[in-house]
Amino acid sequence: MSDKARVLLAAGGTGGHVYPAIAIADALRSMHPDIELLFAGTRNHMEWEAVPKAGYPISNIWISGFHRRLTAKNLLFPVKLLTSMVQSWNMIRAFKPDVVVSCGGYVAGPVGWIAQQMNIPVVIQEQNSLPGVTNRLLAKKATKIFTAFKEAARFFPGGNIELSGNPTRSALATMPRSEGLDAFGFNPDNPTLLVMGGSGGAKSINEAVRDNLDELHHNQNLQLIWQCGSRYISGMRASVDEKQYPRLRLTEFIHNMPHAYAASDLVVSRAGASSCSEFMNIGKPSILIPSPYVAGDHQTQNARAMEDAGASALLVDRDANVKLSEMVHQYITDAQQLEAMSEAARTLAKPDAAKTIAQEILTLAQTRNN
Repeated sequence: MSDKARVLLAAGGTGGHVYPAIAIADALRSMHPDIELLFAGTRNHMEWEAVPKAGYPISNIWISGFHRRLTAKNLLFPVKLLTSMVQSWNMIRAFKPDVVVSCGGYVAGPVGWIAQQMNIPVVIQEQNSLPGVTNRLLAKKATKIFTAFKEAARFFPGGNIELSGNPTRSALATMPRSEGLDAFGFNPDNPTLLVMGGSGGAKSINEAVRDNLDELHHNQNLQLIWQCGSRYISGMRASVDEKQYPRLRLTEFIHNMPHAYAASDLVVSRAGASSCSEFMNIGKPSILIPSPYVAGDHQTQNARAMEDAGASALLVDRDANVKLSEMVHQYITDAQQLEAMSEAARTLAKPDAAKTIAQEILTLAQTRNN
């Protein structure tokens, strides 16, 4: 590409939106080192730290969602919306992007809408099987829509849709199980369970593991990597005597995820889109406990799609405490079942998602520059 391409990526609110956007940016930079990239985000959300840490500039858009319940915060929404429109127009006019990419979150709404009014191509990357409101609104005039689950297509009638998968961290390439076990000081003769609830943690999952810890550790003889999250680490450490559980690794956050995945035979997790895509790409069997508190109950839709494909088992959040131990035992002791789930997950995988999306973005940018 002779002319220097410029791409604006709008993603915010959660890691499920932000990290796929960063993965796309990484692929764009790898394929076209001279590309100019800019992120749109909000100061009070995680992208404000994650994006600069990844090496990309970010500009602020003042926007938040409209609360369904009555709250004084809604009085500010019209002001925020108007301000975000003006900020988006100024940002786009100054940066002059060839393509705008929406990975979802409130910030993508005004940025994508203004770009469409200015006849700039908008590419949508939808992570979930149940698309978010922002991407559904932008889809009507989107140039291209990339989805991670085939179930999402029905929400984008008539759109230029491609099933690309979710862009995920390239660093999660599989390593030998022995290397992962060594990193945690585990025995290769014991099965290993990995429990995750996201960076902040999941209350119901943590309580289910805590209340079933004797059964999981002592009776089932499991090795456990338990990431309980920043909000719950102090409470869990106060209620769990780790000396009584020598095969337990209780942690606030897992920094060495490749080792954790390599060591584990089965994962218990929420059903966020990024996590599901990681399980697909590395072929990891999972028990998914969807969060009941997310918009549109989209995690349940993700988990059902994984379960229907044979890659995961779905456990309803309210039943976690009662059924977790039984389900873990059922799957982790059945090597044939685990292998079948692993193969099913790999069948769903789209490991080149970031490259696929980046190539389309570069093609659109080149067309616009010619």
